[in-house]
Amino acid sequence: MTVAFGFLILLLLVFILIYNKLVKLKNLSQEGWSGIDVQLKRRADLVPELVKTVKAYAAHEKALFEKVTQLRNETVAPHTIPEYAAASDELSRSLKRLMIVAEAYPEVKADTNFLELQRELSRIENTLQKARRYYNGTVRELNTKIESFPSNLVAKMLNFEKRTFFSLGSEGESRIPEINLS
Repeated sequence: MTVAFGFLILLLLVFILIYNKLVKLKNLSQEGWSGIDVQLKRRADLVPELVKTVKAYAAHEKALFEKVTQLRNETVAPHTIPEYAAASDELSRSLKRLMIVAEAYPEVKADTNFLELQRELSRIENTLQKARRYYNGTVRELNTKIESFPSNLVAKMLNFEKRTFFSLGSEGESRIPEINLS
């Protein structure tokens, strides 16, 4: 009887430890996603200023400006991680095209507002890259714990679900956009 009671106490203790670890990992992944979300919103808030600055010098690029503005709005709207990743990828590609257009206009490159916007975009992209790595690391740990024995039993019993990685579309898109400040 004492051995059985001791075994039950041990099982309960293991259950509690596993549960607490799963909760901790879930909260860390939520914190990681929050970091990505903040940076995506900061970047989205910067886009209208970039477009406005370049638009003043390159009015004939109207289709590009409309596309960038539309994509900026789409990055604010998605709700799932794959939707955010797809919208973010597309916005990054459009911002690269916008920067190429800006490079063709010396007046834009010399505009102090544009230069500061470029610097801020570069800072945001660097911070976003770090936030993605942190989030994906916490998701990896959580998913591993959910799939590993014996924690998988506790996770299944308490409906812990695997999270989706925030991944970029292709190798070329995963690099920070090059921004020439000269």
